[in-house]
Amino acid sequence: MLDGLQMLGASYLSFLNFWSLSYGLGGAFIGILVGCMPGLSATLCIALLTTLTIKMAPNDAILILICAYVGTLYGGSRSAILLNIPGTAANAASCADGYALALQGQAGRAIGIATSGAFTGTLFGVICLAMFTPSLAEIALSFGAFEFFWLALFGVAMSGSIVGEDPIKGWLMGCLGLLIAQIGQEGLYAYNRFTFGWDEMSGGISLIPALIGAFGFAEVLTTLADPIERKIVEMRDSVLPRFREVAQYWRTVFRSGVIGVVTGILPGIGEDSGAWMSYAAAKAVSPEREKFGKGSIDGLMAAETGDMSAIPGGIIPALALGIPGSAPAAVLMAAMIIHGIQPGPMLMIKTPQFVYDVVAMTTIATFSILLFGLFMVRPLLLVLRVKRTVLMPIIFVLCTVGAFAISSRLFDVYCMILIGIGAFFLRRRGYEMAPFVLGLVLGELLDKSLRRGLVLSDGSLEPFFVRPICTALALVTLFTMLMYIPAVNQRVTLGWQSFKNMFSRKSA
Repeated sequence: MLDGLQMLGASYLSFLNFWSLSYGLGGAFIGILVGCMPGLSATLCIALLTTLTIKMAPNDAILILICAYVGTLYGGSRSAILLNIPGTAANAASCADGYALALQGQAGRAIGIATSGAFTGTLFGVICLAMFTPSLAEIALSFGAFEFFWLALFGVAMSGSIVGEDPIKGWLMGCLGLLIAQIGQEGLYAYNRFTFGWDEMSGGISLIPALIGAFGFAEVLTTLADPIERKIVEMRDSVLPRFREVAQYWRTVFRSGVIGVVTGILPGIGEDSGAWMSYAAAKAVSPEREKFGKGSIDGLMAAETGDMSAIPGGIIPALALGIPGSAPAAVLMAAMIIHGIQPGPMLMIKTPQFVYDVVAMTTIATFSILLFGLFMVRPLLLVLRVKRTVLMPIIFVLCTVGAFAISSRLFDVYCMILIGIGAFFLRRRGYEMAPFVLGLVLGELLDKSLRRGLVLSDGSLEPFFVRPICTALALVTLFTMLMYIPAVNQRVTLGWQSFKNMFSRKSA
């Protein structure tokens, strides 16, 4: 306990210098700008910035990426409130009440409430990040190749939840990511797989060009194919929230913070689910349900707290288990690997200080969005007036430069373009890219864990099922997949309801 507090204090002190604070503020500023522009995502922002920070010191680069991650999701609330277009998918829940308040002449008040919810939600998540990551990593130290196989498979199984009512599409995209991850030389014996005699493919499909193509170039094509232009609601009132107005919603903040952290920890759920679940919970217990969707402060506070607290929640399993909780967390984890930091159970053994460094970085990001959110509102809104026909070509150039900069190979640029074109057509058919990212990131872990386990057991599959943790993870994975089958889901729901009714009768 005391060792952890000492390392946490050392991390905070190490970032209290001009350059670190400048990097943090700069990353948050860029993130807010990207978040304000509808259609762009936190995943795109992190992927592009990863290529621009590749030559920087690891801590400085990760600081910029985390601040940009937090800033992007916060910035998305601006367009949600003023345009009724969510800047990112996580801000969709803020549209109804935020835009309704803006139409009532309270745009500044709505932005102030969104800023308060984002700040308190992220701060709550930071506390959970500091408390739970070391403990979870210690538990995960008992994991071996057999357990990591099921953990990676569980992450892919969770990809079905990203696409809502059609899990088959999520699983297909997760399997596609797994397939792409197998291209190139395998990790144990350097044997070429799926290269078709092409030497360029023996090095595999690099992660960053694939991510830039899936989220960057595909987003450019999507935006130019279906541009949306809406008029911005003018902001005339103050954005500084009243302390009493914020304090009276402390129950909403706490409840939404817990929901956000939990949904962030679960692989494949993401920040948007944290926002919607927090919004639904707030509406369920609110005495003023009729105001939801018509300008409810409670609803807006719940949505913004829920999605922002999910950010540290998604980083917790990425650091402790090497399993990202969301697509942006997956790209962030990939950036850590590129900078020589291997997330997972051994992180607390090899570099325990880094976990507390991430806590300090996220704290800097939290206070950065509060600073920009309260004192630089009007200048930041100018980015909403930039035409997409001007912005998208610039994004494409950044995508091309970013894909080439990793290894200075034209092959990576071709991969980025081909994956981007494929992602564009898949998205138009309702296939999301987040499951693809999970499969791509978890592919190497799943492959190596399976093959190492088979080597250790002399080809026997028995240890994958009889070891206690493996048995538990296998049952959870199977139950997760069965719950997506409507008939099974309905029977489980009815059974649970009957059990509750029986228990309530006995209590009475």
